[in-house]
Amino acid sequence: MNLDFICYPIGMLVKLLYNMVSILDTNILSAYAISIILATIFFKLILMPLTLKQTKSMKVMQELSPQIKEIQKKYEKDPQTLQRKQMELYKEANYNPMSGCLPMLIQMPILIAFFYVIRQPVQFIFQDQAFFDAMNKSFLWIKDLGYTENFLFENGTFNGLSMGGLTIPFIGGVFPILAIMSGYSTYLTSKMTTASQPSMNEQQASTQKTMTMMMPVMLFVFSIQMPAGLALYWVISNIFQVVQQYVILNSSKKPKEELK
Repeated sequence: MNLDFICYPIGMLVKLLYNMVSILDTNILSAYAISIILATIFFKLILMPLTLKQTKSMKVMQELSPQIKEIQKKYEKDPQTLQRKQMELYKEANYNPMSGCLPMLIQMPILIAFFYVIRQPVQFIFQDQAFFDAMNKSFLWIKDLGYTENFLFENGTFNGLSMGGLTIPFIGGVFPILAIMSGYSTYLTSKMTTASQPSMNEQQASTQKTMTMMMPVMLFVFSIQMPAGLALYWVISNIFQVVQQYVILNSSKKPKEELK
């Protein structure tokens, strides 16, 4: 899928943000890092109506879960009646089982395009390799977001934390904090999503459990192999989503009210 028509406008926005915050550029927190964080938050806010719809749908399923479990137990040997009873329950709750899928399908091209932009900043944001190579790309303990968090520079130092000119290899190098945060935040979002789903049979539950454990591992491995700027984007995005889901899933409103 060619998403250049989305990538270039996103890249223009990141460049605009970069120019706006360039006066804040420091050796600890670069304007590039700030622009990634602000752009991530901006797009999460833009997509919030869709994510709210999706999360509210999850809340409805969470609250209907005891009733669904009871129906599944009662009609486990009669699949047709089971399906009919579930649909009746959904209708009574004014809930469409597909309501949580459409927002996700609309969001995906934008999120994937943003991923491409951060992965190829020269092409989509700065359009100048020399400028990108020379600019400050630091973020807290990371010297350069354009490299992997555990990258070993020619001078023998890791892309990690330095104190008084001495690099501490376990921070960002041997112990990649951002990659770990990427995996753990993915685990939290997966866990919250799974908790809101209706009761599943043994095979479905086993598959879901495997996915919940595998996705964080995959994101961790991915984060230590790609530029640290991507991991920063993913962590900020996940933190935003976790807070949003927590607030909605723990709100006191009823399902019908949530879907309005």
